[in-house]
Amino acid sequence: MDVMKLTPEELGKGSPIRLERCGSEHDIYWKMALEMLDVIKENNAKGKTTFMIVPYGPLGGYSVLVYLINKYRISLKNCVFMNMDEYIGNDGKYIPTDDPLSFRGGMDRIFYGLIDDELNVLPENRYFPDPDDPGVCLRLIEKYGAPDMTWGGIGINGHFAFNEPPEPDEVCTNEEFLERPTRVLDITRETRTINAYMNCGANLEAIPKKCITVGMKEIYSSERIRILMPRDWLAAMLRRVLHGEVTCRVPCSLFQKHKDCMVYASSDAIYGDVIPKIRIYNKK
Repeated sequence: MDVMKLTPEELGKGSPIRLERCGSEHDIYWKMALEMLDVIKENNAKGKTTFMIVPYGPLGGYSVLVYLINKYRISLKNCVFMNMDEYIGNDGKYIPTDDPLSFRGGMDRIFYGLIDDELNVLPENRYFPDPDDPGVCLRLIEKYGAPDMTWGGIGINGHFAFNEPPEPDEVCTNEEFLERPTRVLDITRETRTINAYMNCGANLEAIPKKCITVGMKEIYSSERIRILMPRDWLAAMLRRVLHGEVTCRVPCSLFQKHKDCMVYASSDAIYGDVIPKIRIYNKK
């Protein structure tokens, strides 16, 4: 099957990954925030710790979360949040938190720093993968059990977090890829290019060449995996993830084998320009 020829109406049919159709990018953020908070409220009612692997971006979801948490007084005191990745500088350490590209600094600016103190995640429960101690997330899993949810955006090459696909000449089976834990790795040129376009005026040289990421080993253990696809340049990848070959060459396609994975996709991703020379923008 040529997945690039699937019509918008055919998307999701027969896929083991559920498709949640969203009108706009902002609809994705509202739906994702509401699902995330439902999990937290349910666990709060049971006196259970909520353990999630979360991204820094897409950023829009955090403004919705901050609003809902503060307005409806939803406590995050019993939450443990493990951010999934961060850029690494040439010295092998985190880039500084005051760097505009820093995910650690960004989480403080757009999320933790905006939640009322009496509701906020405790500072000691805010984690990032650590290049000097990459076993942090696995230890959290040993302590709290499988993450209740992992959610985040997807890369132009199908990566999740910074779990880049193997290079063309690299030998790797799907099983081996799913066993890759938290680690420091090189960021592919296509990822650096799209991140430069999205985040710093297409200045490719501004994007670091290395990162640390929570691995597929930790992510795949999650009870729920939620993939956000808000933009038109994700249209081809949406089709590959839902209906294409299950292969580590498209990392998110491996979630076709996961017990509970769902994609939140905007109309831009669903109705994207995926058939050469044929426009299929029909947003009725």
